[in-house]
Amino acid sequence: MAEVVLEGVRKSFGKIDVIRDVDLRVRDGEFVVFVGPSGCGKSTLLRLIAGLEDATGGDIFIGGTRVNAHPPAKRGIAMVFQSYALYPHMSVYDNMAFGLRRLKTDDASVDEKVREAARILELDALLDRLPKELSGGQRQRVAIGRAIVRDPKVFLFDEPLSNLDAALRVQMRLEIAQLHRRLKATMIYVTHDQVEAMTLADRIVVLNRGRVEQFGRPLDLYHRPANLFVATFLGSPRMNIVDAEVAQAGADGVEVRLPGGRLAAVAALAEGLSPGMPVKLGVRPEHIALGAPETGAFAGTADVVEGLGDSHLLHVTADGNVQLVVRGNGDATVREGSRIGLSFAPGDGRLFRPDGAALPLHAREAVPEPA
Repeated sequence: MAEVVLEGVRKSFGKIDVIRDVDLRVRDGEFVVFVGPSGCGKSTLLRLIAGLEDATGGDIFIGGTRVNAHPPAKRGIAMVFQSYALYPHMSVYDNMAFGLRRLKTDDASVDEKVREAARILELDALLDRLPKELSGGQRQRVAIGRAIVRDPKVFLFDEPLSNLDAALRVQMRLEIAQLHRRLKATMIYVTHDQVEAMTLADRIVVLNRGRVEQFGRPLDLYHRPANLFVATFLGSPRMNIVDAEVAQAGADGVEVRLPGGRLAAVAALAEGLSPGMPVKLGVRPEHIALGAPETGAFAGTADVVEGLGDSHLLHVTADGNVQLVVRGNGDATVREGSRIGLSFAPGDGRLFRPDGAALPLHAREAVPEPA
């Protein structure tokens, strides 16, 4: 397998900059996911690595070799697309063997590689079937098997689960994670689905308008977002964001004044803050606790209660016309129209400067690094 390194990579289509000075290092054997909204450049970045697009600037290295001028077939990569792209008149065996046969690989090696890939993907009993006789998940496994037999340095996945229904997506997500553990291969995976990103990735690249907003471990990004974009992109429902102003800033943290007039403590470092300065307060829905209207950081009215079975969501209009979402366990005990108080622990709040940059947590409240 191989390390993938991008240094100052840029891509423009005419006057439109799609990828802007991207620096990344994907370690050997790592599973990295590119995620971001539509149009952020994640598929274009993958195509640059694959050689399906030429970089406007910067360098791309695979396994220590600069590959900017190399065609896709010479880069040691295998790509799995959103579309299965299987030959309908060929059996599963022949679809998986096709690329090797074009490379003039001897029949014995072809057979060995195809049957080993079929064993890994549990396709042994399906090798004689045509694609039309397979389910969507089985077809995608064949497409992945076609990549495995090439024994590439790097696997590239471009939204491979988008065409599957919800149940199959969950199943295939698990199968891809298990495949990575078995092969110990370098994998780069593009998706717009943050659940896929959070559950599959060793590290996540969050892209926005062609730039890397943050690159790190999934829980690092979730608990320690670098800015407002990452904070609100990861998480469903999204993080609650409230306009506030600094009331006090000291060595023990920051106290902010909220739109309803109440004060709340946040365990953030008060770097460069002073009373009266505008900030944005972020609190994730699962970190908000309910109480009496007289207590807590907010008081408001429960507008809508959504029961989800294992949990529930409360949509609340707090004083100052602040819209909040609260996630609770099990069935809701609050009725629509009820007046409630909302609070959060100082270590669960996040503060952001007016430019969107996050203030670091106070050292005593910092979320520990994953092992």
